[in-house]
Amino acid sequence: MKTLTSGLLCAVLGLALLGSADAKAQPKTYSLRFNHVLGPKEPFHEGFLKWAKAVEARTNGGLKIDIFHSSQLGKEEDIIEQIRQGANLGQNTDSARMGNYVPGIAVMNGPYFVETLEEVAKLRKAPTVIKWQEELASKHGLKVVSFNWVQGYRHFFTNKPVKTPDDLKGLRIRTPPAPIWQESIRALGATPVAMAFGDMYPGLQQRAIDGVELVYNNIPGGRFYEVLKFANETKHIMLINFEVVSAKWFDSLPKEYQVALVEEADRAGEATSKEIFRLEGEVEQQLKGRGMTIVEDVDLAAFRKAGEKAYEALNILDAKKAVHKEIGK
Repeated sequence: MKTLTSGLLCAVLGLALLGSADAKAQPKTYSLRFNHVLGPKEPFHEGFLKWAKAVEARTNGGLKIDIFHSSQLGKEEDIIEQIRQGANLGQNTDSARMGNYVPGIAVMNGPYFVETLEEVAKLRKAPTVIKWQEELASKHGLKVVSFNWVQGYRHFFTNKPVKTPDDLKGLRIRTPPAPIWQESIRALGATPVAMAFGDMYPGLQQRAIDGVELVYNNIPGGRFYEVLKFANETKHIMLINFEVVSAKWFDSLPKEYQVALVEEADRAGEATSKEIFRLEGEVEQQLKGRGMTIVEDVDLAAFRKAGEKAYEALNILDAKKAVHKEIGK
């Protein structure tokens, strides 16, 4: 009996040691569920898929990113709050929404704040912008992985031609629910109406809104050419997007995974941004073929002047001036 008992004990210990060795041999894996509001045919979606593939390859499968389009995981604002609590979620968002936590950073989505990809690149080294990102992470749990994703210029899409700020008077224009968006549209002459991205088409059909302000690449995917006639090239905002994850989750990653996540996001963002600007001309021609009129003779000087009122209304004009000085604009 003693011999049998000893044999069983040795067997159990052997299995335990084997299991322990297997556990050590298997490195810990990490996952991220990444949400965005855009459709599957948008250039950003393809860019996010490439980012995920590059990160998984670089970490040998140790970090896997699953991409969810069309707000499949939920509303942007709800996802951001879950991220703040430490969930392994990511969200494509913007500095306007980040401005709800660190007010100054909202300037990056203000009227005519930056107007070229080169200026966006300079923002990455601007001390004020770096400080804002650190505050987002340390105080609000939001880690900005990259803001190297530029969705293009936002224009007004309406059912009447718009050439000056006066032409927007009385028009209800959909905007995302963030102060800088609201004040920007108000400063440029229209009445802002906060509305979710997915509600815009029915909102136009039901005449709850008179127009939208979007980038060209949003129009075909949303079939907005069916309910809008004019694309007015105001270029009032160069739309910088932020890829945000939980600071707590990010800090839990091995250092090499953190580097891979950030570097591959920047790399994919730069490539996607260039592709978007390349595609804009093609989209313009598509929209003309769909019956839309492109209004090019817009008084940009008048719109730039009007846009300054948004910074003043939110008391972030000094923040704008500080960053402009740092990037030499």
